[in-house]
This record gives sequence, C-alpha cells and structure tokens, in this order.
Amino acid sequence: MSQNISRRDFNKLLVSGVAGSALGLFGMARPAFAAQNRIVVIGGGFGGASAAKYLKKLDPSMSVTLVEPKAIFYTCPFSNWVLGGMKTMEDIGQTYTILKNKYGVNVIADTATGIDTVKSTVTLKSGKVLNYDRLIVSPGIDFKWNAIEGYSESVSNSSMPHAYQAGPQTVRLQKQLLAMKDGGTVLICPPGNPFRCPPGPYERASLIAHYLKEKKPKSKIIILDAKDKFSKQGLFKKGWERLYPGMIEWRSGATGGKITGVNASSMSVMTEFGTEKGDVINIIPPQQAGKIAFDAGLTDASGWCPINPITFESIIQPGIHVIGDAAIAGAMPKSGFAASSQGKVVAASIIRLCQGKVPAPPSLVNTCYSLLGPGYGVSVAGVYKLTSAGIVEIPGSGGLTPMDADDDHLNEEAMFARGWYNNIVQDIWG
Repeated sequence: MSQNISRRDFNKLLVSGVAGSALGLFGMARPAFAAQNRIVVIGGGFGGASAAKYLKKLDPSMSVTLVEPKAIFYTCPFSNWVLGGMKTMEDIGQTYTILKNKYGVNVIADTATGIDTVKSTVTLKSGKVLNYDRLIVSPGIDFKWNAIEGYSESVSNSSMPHAYQAGPQTVRLQKQLLAMKDGGTVLICPPGNPFRCPPGPYERASLIAHYLKEKKPKSKIIILDAKDKFSKQGLFKKGWERLYPGMIEWRSGATGGKITGVNASSMSVMTEFGTEKGDVINIIPPQQAGKIAFDAGLTDASGWCPINPITFESIIQPGIHVIGDAAIAGAMPKSGFAASSQGKVVAASIIRLCQGKVPAPPSLVNTCYSLLGPGYGVSVAGVYKLTSAGIVEIPGSGGLTPMDADDDHLNEEAMFARGWYNNIVQDIWG
C-alpha cells in the first residue's frame, strides 16, 4: 500500500473489507492440500474467531476446534452505542452457527480450565480433554480486582458496573442510566495504560452524554482519569465542547482524576483531592490478560503475554500462540480490529509451520472509530510492520481525523463507523 494514500481512501479500504489483502496480511496462496493438523483455539472473540475461520478458509483440511462458553458473543465495539440508546444488545450479539455449519469449525460451548504444555492438551470445565498440535489462546482481558480499594467483582455486579466485557454488565449500566434522575451525575473512571480499547471510555462518555442531552439534560458527566492524556484527546474535547457544552468534565490523574478507593454503600469514590459522589458510577478497573493465560504460564511480570512478533507464538511456552488483548504486540493497541488482524496472521503462520515452511513477516493493521453523536465520528488508523524493535507503526500510514474536519467529513466518519462494524462482524462471524 502506498504510504501517501489519502486518509479518506485509507478508511474506505478498511470499511470495504479489502484492506487485509491490500496490506498483504496473508502473503500466501491457499494450499492445494495439507496434512491433517489439530488446532485448538481458546476464545471466540475478534481474535479467536478470526483465527478459527481463516484457518479453515485457507486450508479446509485443518482440524480446528474453537472453545467458547458463550452461545452469543456480545461485542465491546458498539456496546457504547447501546448505552447511548442508538443500538440494542441484539444488534451487537454474534453467534458461531456459520463458523460451524459453513466453514467446518468444531465449536465447543465450554470453558477452558487448564493447559498441559507437556502433553499438549486443553482441559475443559466439563472434564473433556482436547489434544492439540498448535494452540491459539485469545482470552481477552481480566481485571485486577485488588487494584482499587473497595472495588470487587461483587461490587461490579451490583452497584458499580465496569461494562468493559459486553453483556450483562452493559445491560446493568444501561438500566442505571435509565433510572437516574434528571440532574444526576455520572462518574466514569478509566484506568491507566495499557487497557482494552484506549478510546473506549471517552466514546462512552460521549454517547451517554448524547442520551442525557435528549432525556435528562440537567445531568452531567465527570471523567476521573488515572492518566494525564488519552487517545484522540483533542478530537474528543473539541467534540464535547461543540455537542455537549458544560456537560462533560475531564480530570486528569495529575489534577485529581486518579481514584484510590470506592464506597459502594455511599456511591462515592475517593481521589487524592477528595471524595466525589455519583448517581451512576462506571469504574473501569486496571486490566491484565485473561485467567487461562495466567494459569498456563503465558504471562510475564506485566500481566500480559510476550510473543514472537512474526508468528505470535509465546516466547514462554512453545507451540502456543497468543493474540488479541492479552498479547504484548508492540505498538498495536488492544482493539477488536487489531485482534482480528492478528488472528489472520496467526492462521497463515500456523499453516506455513504445519507445512514445514518459514512464516512470512506480517503486515498488520488497526483502525478504531469513535462516535461522539449520531452524525459525528472520529477515527484513528495505522499500519504496522516488524522491525528489530518489534512491531512498530509505519509513519504516515493512517493517522487521526483532522482537527479541522468539517461537518461532511465528521458525518462521513460516522457512516464509516457503521460500515466498519458491519463489515468486521460479517468477516469474522458471517
């Protein structure tokens, strides 16, 4: 791909679904035949489902088993649209029927509870044991429940939902917003880096503000941030001033934003600068790789999984590939699109490895759209390559929505966001 392609044309490529091939994500022709190989994939999100589907698309002779406990996978992308009243939970629910019936992926509705790296087996909650030749682990995130005093999994399931794993938590937070009185205060408390979907908390604030502006205009949102800057900060703050003047207040970690504890009974949070009370409190706690990654010894001291950037194979446990949010993937953010891109790279790499060939260095891509209102979108995109320093972003390969974007451009970005979502879920689960 030419690096001087216009940003709008780059986004159109991403939305149209041809960016993967244009950027050389696969770099290989479909093999005419291949030996039978047992590939087990743990986790049916953006990364795992992509890997499972593309393994079968690239080589139908592969034996691919996908382990995922949820019959319906609710995507974190667009879950903020649910909170803003612009989508329903049904709109963001994806199933595995097509992967199973059309592509021949063996989908098992169960939870992986253990990995034996010596015997190359995966044990499921049901007691079933799966043998593998190569294992892909795409476990997503887990939360550091002891990081914020007073905030536990129990509190998140009752009074202060995180809603950062879409599903029941999303519904819980939505119900709280619906029940809140006009004139109420919503506290949103994002964590420090790294965490899933860096722009996510700020899109959430935007779309909750959209709902409040229409239904409860006397209300306000306070973002108590552990960080001193955030993804697309200038674009978000400009949009907030334009769309929701006086409704959204952002406090950086240095100016009292970092929370040190919560009190669920009084619906309050503690910061270095004092206590803040909220009618609805959305705590997004610090994060780490999903539990199975810890149990299998795939994580390092950071709580995430170091990998070989060519194949995404664990540098701790050979034969296991880690993709998605759990992986330490250099400059790539922890996003759904990045996970899908990695899943396709891993599928191609595993096929080459099973054929006794050397995997090609990957080209990887990410794009992230954020909606601030129904006709107001912004985005960030990038292309990544492998260097001696690991996975780095190619300078000038994507970039941000311009700060001086006009109304037509912002509306176009909002349209692209819808197209992006429809395309990616079709590509993965359709």
